[in-house]
Amino acid sequence: MLPALGHAATTEGGGQGAAGPEPFQIAMGLIAGLVLFLFGVSRLALALKALAAEPAKRLLGKFTRNRFAGVLTGTAATTLLDSSSVTIIMVIALVDAGLISFVQSLGVVLGSNIGTTFGAELVAFQISKYAPVGLAAGALLLAFGRSERWKNAGWVVFGMGLLFFGLDLIEETMTPFKNHPPFLRWMQELGKNPLQGAAVGALFTMLIQSSSGTMAIVVTLASQGLISLPAGVAIMLGAELGTVSDTLIATIGRSRQAIRTGVFHFLFNLITATLGVLCASQLVSLSRWISGDASVGRQIANAQVLFNVLGVLLFIGFVPLIARALKVLVPDRRTEGVEGLHQGAAGVSP
Repeated sequence: MLPALGHAATTEGGGQGAAGPEPFQIAMGLIAGLVLFLFGVSRLALALKALAAEPAKRLLGKFTRNRFAGVLTGTAATTLLDSSSVTIIMVIALVDAGLISFVQSLGVVLGSNIGTTFGAELVAFQISKYAPVGLAAGALLLAFGRSERWKNAGWVVFGMGLLFFGLDLIEETMTPFKNHPPFLRWMQELGKNPLQGAAVGALFTMLIQSSSGTMAIVVTLASQGLISLPAGVAIMLGAELGTVSDTLIATIGRSRQAIRTGVFHFLFNLITATLGVLCASQLVSLSRWISGDASVGRQIANAQVLFNVLGVLLFIGFVPLIARALKVLVPDRRTEGVEGLHQGAAGVSP
């Protein structure tokens, strides 16, 4: 534990003192942990894109012939890239380039929401204590790797080590809050008011630009007993909505086909998150039942998997209808229609 945190004021019975955890030390610890975590996420994402972007593009281009193949492809690509946002932004670019149709992209968007749950499940294994091993192995690969591929592999391992080291630092920093009544009351309030918890999750996700990052922190704190299952589920629902901000930005200046893909991602996450807030207590109960005696962190990670799988099952049967509705909601530009007519005329032999 950080030395400063070890001297947090305590009262008779081992609780926190009247002043509570020392604000400056807590703030410094959280900032340090969050910076290390976000830098690890950033380096990991860049290295994975360098190593796996081309295979992922080929995967997206080849295996999106129908909505079911698209879901499997989106799940695999997101697991490979460790980011639903990266997958969807790549899909938007492919649609914009005319390499796949926006109808083909809808299944990939659905699958990406399932693939993004892999990170939370991994964090729930509580492997942060092995972070120094990842840092050391990654540093060795960076120092002695001769090819660009080996160096990218080194950044992947180093980024994962740094990510988990940052999470471990955040966990240690938050330890004094275990017996801090105001914090515990706030967490209880988030659990009782899913809408408030979802707002917190959405805002934090937009701030750090990563729903996977939000979930990693939530699962880590839940494993320490700092976040209850209802509060974690509420924050998770908000994170699902907060993650659409960067993909909507990616549609700016794109074709109408690409914009439809971005709008679909937004509407899918908005509708499922709204239903999730309305059915939060049922989702909590279902996660408890499926998870058995697992830790709260694992239960929250499982709740995210359940939520996204159920959301995909709810939407997948209506993909053709949704595609037609999106064509009405986001009609072709007149210039695009004229270009299409000219292209068609050019292709007709006299």
